[in-house]
Amino acid sequence: MTSAVHMAAMGLAISVVAPALVLMTRRGVAWQRVPAPPLLVLPAFVALHAVVTVAGHAVTAFFPWLALHAALFAGAVWFWLPVLVGERGAALRSVYLFLAGPALDLSAIYLIIVGDVAGGLAMIVAMLPIGLAAVAVTWRWITDEERRAW
Repeated sequence: MTSAVHMAAMGLAISVVAPALVLMTRRGVAWQRVPAPPLLVLPAFVALHAVVTVAGHAVTAFFPWLALHAALFAGAVWFWLPVLVGERGAALRSVYLFLAGPALDLSAIYLIIVGDVAGGLAMIVAMLPIGLAAVAVTWRWITDEERRAW
């Protein structure tokens, strides 16, 4: 798999597939029982994402590569829990997502710096749904506040 395709797939798994999995399984899986404090989840996932991006770029053996990516996907599911599950306020969800986007892009910037420009840019583009989710959550928060004011 070329680096650009691999990085795009990795970005889409984090930004589209993981939240879709949480949303589709909310009725059958007790996600609210999984501890997911945002102040722990966000830095832990950013660190995991960085490690997998850097190490995954260097690892060529299949099973270590697969283990890294499975851990990343599990982490991505955990990353989305503060946004999609529970009764956290819209302000917290909005700030969480707006902080997550640029923080997760740092790994892609590393790839660009070391010469994998196509892979880094593919990852950044594939993770744009996180920014779109941040805008959607913020817009909903604004309109809900506006409704309550009237």
